Amino acid sequence: MFEVYPAIDLRHGQVVRLQEGNPLRQTVFGNDPVAVARRWAEAGARWLHLVNLDGAFGEVGQAAIEFDALLRTLCEVGPRIQFGGGVRSLARIEAALKVGVSRVVLGTVAVEQPQLVSEAVSHFGAHVLAVGLDARQGRVRTRGWQTEGGLTAIELGKQMKTFGVEVLVHTEIERDGLMTGVNAQASAELARTCNLSVIASGGVATLADIRRAKAQESQGVVGVIIGRALYQGRVSLQQALAIGYPPSTLREQPAC
Repeated sequence: MFEVYPAIDLRHGQVVRLQEGNPLRQTVFGNDPVAVARRWAEAGARWLHLVNLDGAFGEVGQAAIEFDALLRTLCEVGPRIQFGGGVRSLARIEAALKVGVSRVVLGTVAVEQPQLVSEAVSHFGAHVLAVGLDARQGRVRTRGWQTEGGLTAIELGKQMKTFGVEVLVHTEIERDGLMTGVNAQASAELARTCNLSVIASGGVATLADIRRAKAQESQGVVGVIIGRALYQGRVSLQQALAIGYPPSTLREQPAC
């Protein structure tokens, strides 16, 4: 089923949103990630899209230890957790799954160590994995979007398909955090070309963006991630969820 994913981006223990992935363009929206998760759960979210920005930027040490404890708590809130940010080893994937994460998103490692993605699919199964395809003007970026990945989005998507990957999280960096509108057509093209399910991300500003992504469901767009528009009160999560899976659909199908 098509899903609407409220985003919770975490940096130094705070709930934040960045503009175009730039750590210098950060807005803090809360100091209690668990309270935020509960807020979205109470609104009806079935999934949360959780990103560890400290991990994505390569920041380690005590923050990493504290994050693991927080991740376990967030997994107990209720909605399923789709989690990414600094996951670059089989051991890290296993640790996330053990604390209750439902789907792990692999980003940088898909470019720098693509064979590890193949091993992960074989070891854990494609149903608990996704590849985060973060692109600026069609070119993949890595290391918290700070480094050129050397591939186009289509090239990486096709490669991941050969490894057995089934789901991509497609973020258009130049739209992310700016609320300029989601590019559902680009996500649909990626889905069609690579024959993969794609979750669209970046730029959601209004309920019309949710409808625009939902309209591409038949093309392979299976969800949309929404962040800043929620935190600034421009979009009601309940209304967004109603577009994603209306009441009649919920009665007919089990939760994903």
